[in-house]
Amino acid sequence: MHIIDSIRKDEKPIVMGILNVTPDSFSDGGRFNDKDKALRHVEEMIKDGADMIDIGGESTRPGYTFVEQKEEIERVCPVIEAVKSHFDIPVSLDTYKAEVAEAGIKAGADYLNDIWGFRWSEEVYEKSMAEVCAESKVGVILMHNRESAEYNDYINDAISDLEKSVEIALNAGIPDDKIVLDPGIGFAKDLSQNLIMMNNLEKICNLGYPVLLGTSRKSMIGLTLDLPKDEREEGTIATSVFGLMKGCRIFRVHDVKKNRRALDMTFAMMTEGK
Repeated sequence: MHIIDSIRKDEKPIVMGILNVTPDSFSDGGRFNDKDKALRHVEEMIKDGADMIDIGGESTRPGYTFVEQKEEIERVCPVIEAVKSHFDIPVSLDTYKAEVAEAGIKAGADYLNDIWGFRWSEEVYEKSMAEVCAESKVGVILMHNRESAEYNDYINDAISDLEKSVEIALNAGIPDDKIVLDPGIGFAKDLSQNLIMMNNLEKICNLGYPVLLGTSRKSMIGLTLDLPKDEREEGTIATSVFGLMKGCRIFRVHDVKKNRRALDMTFAMMTEGK
């Protein structure tokens, strides 16, 4: 089930609901790492308007603890299988490890959401992430990231990094219509760089691939508004609306209902009469 394939700008934005099955996620760690709780939360997100679900088994918050492949597989695969058996909805797996990706695809994942954009330097599996995804014909979400927030020409450097990720995907045999890009808000970027990226999202969109925006409850919002993580809902909605107007098409969020409503209202105003 590939609802992201061949996205057109006259189609409603896609809302991706976040399901963290980790004990240490910055926002909802430990809340949904029980299968029954996870399924109830997925049901709620679908009811609230989620088009797809993103499942992650390793927190990527600042200072996160690395999770070995075996443990990550044990966290995510039973949940992917349960979600796919109970609901008719696409699932993406949030991982940058090829071994986890291969297991997740076998469990039913439709997309791989890679926070390193196929460029994680410590990969030690027999196949690369790109090879696993190409063989399985799943969709891929390639995020901008790097080891540190050091740039010579920030936006152009970020674009170059994403173009390298796309090149890796294409060279592995992944077709254009399976590729989504993510500007990587909150990754290898300080507050100013995050805000600058938000104001230049159209340049990422102009690369010719659908763009996913993931800003939900992130520190960019907390630092700008001086708010804790559980009070960043309005800030998240503002970034979603702004991102849609800049050209982003997919929105990865914790609070599905309110972002869905805000995005649909914005989309109606943007498209009526055109």
